[in-house]
Amino acid sequence: MSAPLVVSGLRKHFGRLHVLEGVDLALDAGKVTAVVGPNAAGKSTLIKCILGLVRPSGGAIEVLGERVGSDPHYRRFIGYMPQAARFPDNLTGEEVLALLARLRGGEVRHDGVLREALGLTAETLARPVRTLSGGTRQKLSAIVALRHEAPVVILDEPTAGLDPLTSSHLKELVRQRATSGAAVLLTSHVMAEVEELADALVYLVDGRVRFRGSLDELRLRTGQRRVEHAIAHLMREVA
Repeated sequence: MSAPLVVSGLRKHFGRLHVLEGVDLALDAGKVTAVVGPNAAGKSTLIKCILGLVRPSGGAIEVLGERVGSDPHYRRFIGYMPQAARFPDNLTGEEVLALLARLRGGEVRHDGVLREALGLTAETLARPVRTLSGGTRQKLSAIVALRHEAPVVILDEPTAGLDPLTSSHLKELVRQRATSGAAVLLTSHVMAEVEELADALVYLVDGRVRFRGSLDELRLRTGQRRVEHAIAHLMREVA
């Protein structure tokens, strides 16, 4: 059985700027795969290509065995949490959740569990989005990404702006989704978070994959036990 998300030879050029150069990536069901790398490595462009927000210059993307092209219906199989979510300022949190549920379609599950775990009360969700803090908007974004139990979940710096307690709860929710069979793609600059959550790691530099494997394989290659030190070792290798 093929992986829920497969990226093959993905290339993206913006004129003379080559952002992605032959990226290969497969997300296994039931596992969290962290994509890490320095700034301008191509992580954001990779995610945008998967979501259909940027058209690749070459290569292929498959979601649940279906090649991604002009038909956007495959997106219903993806739960996405951006680094900084943007919602209509005039709507309340509750209205945002209701609107996005209608637009996406499909069953909404564990909504109450997610709200409780992330500390989103009915009173908070009754307030207009423009009055919510960045952290509260991030919680709202987490619910949108996880509530449909999509087989592929993409989380871009998911704990940015969250307090330590909420961050801990969100990471537990992410592990639960993976345990339930979802293929999770995680980007994060917090290596302790990667070490805590990830089963596998892809190291991206200048649009090319420089390492792909389990955390144990990363440690074996670099001779470093801590992921932060192992990544620093990789950075020195390709500098």
